[in-house]
Amino acid sequence: MRKIFGLAMMLTSSLTVFSATAAGTPKELNLGILGGQNATQQIGDNQCVKQFLDKELGVETRLRNASDYSGVIQGLLGGKVDLVLSMSPSAFASVYLKDPNAVDIVGIAVDDKDLSRGYHSVVVVKADSPYKKLEDLKGKSFGFADPDSTSGFLVPNQIFKQKFGGNNDNKYNNFFSSVTFSGGHEQDILGVLNGQFDGAVAWTSMVGDYNTGYTAGAFTRLIRMDHPNLMQQIRIIWQSPLIPNGPILVSNKLPADFKQKVITAVMKLDKDQHECFTKAMGGTQHIGPASLNDYQHIIDMKRELTQGNR
Repeated sequence: MRKIFGLAMMLTSSLTVFSATAAGTPKELNLGILGGQNATQQIGDNQCVKQFLDKELGVETRLRNASDYSGVIQGLLGGKVDLVLSMSPSAFASVYLKDPNAVDIVGIAVDDKDLSRGYHSVVVVKADSPYKKLEDLKGKSFGFADPDSTSGFLVPNQIFKQKFGGNNDNKYNNFFSSVTFSGGHEQDILGVLNGQFDGAVAWTSMVGDYNTGYTAGAFTRLIRMDHPNLMQQIRIIWQSPLIPNGPILVSNKLPADFKQKVITAVMKLDKDQHECFTKAMGGTQHIGPASLNDYQHIIDMKRELTQGNR
């Protein structure tokens, strides 16, 4: 009987050790990539990140490229996404409002050039159009990016409501002839170029050389793709106040020890493979310290918008 009991204890102990090991080191890491941009380019831009994390963590890193911002939000809430390097502040607010304990903030993207910690929503039109200011778009077609985008909807939406009244459902008291969500910033810009929209929003750092698309933003991505003369084809007619750069997020559903290894690996990626990091971020940026306070204004704005839609 003692032998049976002892064997049972040994088996139980072995299973406990096995379970702890399995729980401590997942077989894969799911890197979430926000949708709304060229999927092929985004996956390509993150291949070096995958290779780095595979080697550092000893697990398979899977790139989870969502078709829209909501896909990453639901992925973080449901445990299907473990890490996001470039998260929309508004999308983070959506996660936080549904589950304040779902993720930890690893840091914030900081511009390498001037150390700024923010970016701007801008309205762009075709360079050869007659529109010089926002008011000139009265009665014209307008494009937003994604409902969970900060610069692509949340911030300009609030400002447009204050400026024109109404909301996006009634085209801001019919100031615009139409209001459409294109799905992303790049789609907005391309929509302006091809005549789908008279004006549309995009994001940019507004730091550095205009002709190169500034240091970070949707312009730089399109220029790198196949629009080298983009900045000569468009004109910026409005810009928002500074918006905090997106947070780098890690899921709290990861085992604590492994989560810390992920954080350490991301910091090492920024320091040791900075060119790879900036490629994935879509601009010349590095990681700076951040806390919930950096995004409280965005969270409050998102809460107000959500409650207003009920």
